[in-house]
Amino acid sequence: MSAPSGVLLAGASGLIGGMVLEGLLSSSGGAAPLVFAPVRRDLGIAHARLHTITLGSGARDIDALEGVLRARFAAAGMRPGTLTSYMCALGTTIRTAGSQERFAAVDRDLVLHLGGLARRLGARQAILVSSVGADAGSRTFYLRIKGEAEQGLERLGFARMDLLRPSLLLGERAASRPGEQFAQLLAPLYNPLLAGPLDRYRAIDAGAVARAVVNLVGRDEPGRYVHEHARIQALSNA
Repeated sequence: MSAPSGVLLAGASGLIGGMVLEGLLSSSGGAAPLVFAPVRRDLGIAHARLHTITLGSGARDIDALEGVLRARFAAAGMRPGTLTSYMCALGTTIRTAGSQERFAAVDRDLVLHLGGLARRLGARQAILVSSVGADAGSRTFYLRIKGEAEQGLERLGFARMDLLRPSLLLGERAASRPGEQFAQLLAPLYNPLLAGPLDRYRAIDAGAVARAVVNLVGRDEPGRYVHEHARIQALSNA
């Protein structure tokens, strides 16, 4: 019997991350990977292929994660280098985080910390749910942080990077976001008006983004791939 492969999923308790987790666990067959998910709170899910690692709020917990994961890999029968992909759907808001500094600590710093960890553990592919308009040179703080996360991830040396850049996500979040909820109500009205180059700004169902992530796992053609609205929709149906 061949050794199992594994993936590292960050953000499993969020809107897209939760759907990605569901998709990964619903896959079957000998090639279905083990899923390692660092979380702040219990997901309430039991599955033979799911390995959750509960983190505290301190930096030491995150720094100790590498050793914990190596031990989990060994216990699960994984050989070195059989972690295939790092999937990241981490994301918060400045309002929830409480400040721009804390927002950056999650949406950039934690993304890159876990990405570096995944590379050291052998992952050759990174899949990041970013944002339409992400640009490290943007004057908009949110888009700049998203762009810096993309840029930093690229510097880690993954053989393949998949950057998904959705616009407004359609779906019910656990935490209330009144502005997003209002925009979701208007989406059926403005989406048809966004054609041609503006297509990438169309609102998109969170489930479609999650399916695209799952369908990208394990692709080994090297390079940097940016997926916006139309491409995400196509990948979700692949």
